[in-house]
Amino acid sequence: MFNALEVVTTVVVGLMVGVEFSVAFIMNRILDALPEDSGQLGHAHGGRMLGALMPFWYIGSLVLVAIWAVAGWHHDGAGLVATAGALLILSVIMSLLLLVPINNRNKTWTPENRPADWKEQLHRWGRYHYVRVAVIVAAFTLLVAALA
Repeated sequence: MFNALEVVTTVVVGLMVGVEFSVAFIMNRILDALPEDSGQLGHAHGGRMLGALMPFWYIGSLVLVAIWAVAGWHHDGAGLVATAGALLILSVIMSLLLLVPINNRNKTWTPENRPADWKEQLHRWGRYHYVRVAVIVAAFTLLVAALA
């Protein structure tokens, strides 16, 4: 049962990392290259879609890692799992303080109501997102190392 927990947790966190990596390095570049207002509309739609899903994924990942850390406290790699959990906590805090406020504004924007600095705000979100991706990649790497 413990092995199943390790595998499920690693897969769930790994998929989350893959989605966030794709947003950072693929989707944002595609959306930014679209003509006229299409990119901004795409960012807003993506913010609504992923903004509804990602809180559950981040918290669910954190809960799974916490269960793994507690259940496996006397196993090899427990310190790596606990550190991964701390990094996921950091990613949630970063999300709440830095990324969610921008996303909450962005997901309501249309070409008619967006603020004059909308591009600057999206670029700020992107910079914060790069840091968050690095944090969750580090957490995922620690989980994989704990399996070895």
